[in-house]
Amino acid sequence: MDIPAGARELIESGALAHLVTLNPDGSPQVTCIWAGLDGDQLVSAHLFPQQKLRNVARNPRVVLSFEGTKIHPPGLKEYLVVHGTAEIEEGGAPELLQRLAHVY
Repeated sequence: MDIPAGARELIESGALAHLVTLNPDGSPQVTCIWAGLDGDQLVSAHLFPQQKLRNVARNPRVVLSFEGTKIHPPGLKEYLVVHGTAEIEEGGAPELLQRLAHVY
């Protein structure tokens, strides 16, 4: 999928992402995360087993939202919402977090 330039700019700006996953009972679980791009894929890294990862392993449907800093009339900040399917990939979290730390 091609990511539009405006979306790419917002994701790479250091805007925190709100990751929404689904708990076993179907209720939403929201976590604020660092996210970035690897080519045209959104990526994040996590060092420890957490509820969000257990949720993704069980049901990979996710939503991420990013809030920007630019204000548009009538006074709302720009934002981006991405619906997708997540994959858990083992390894590489410390390196990705180090890369993202320079943005955040």
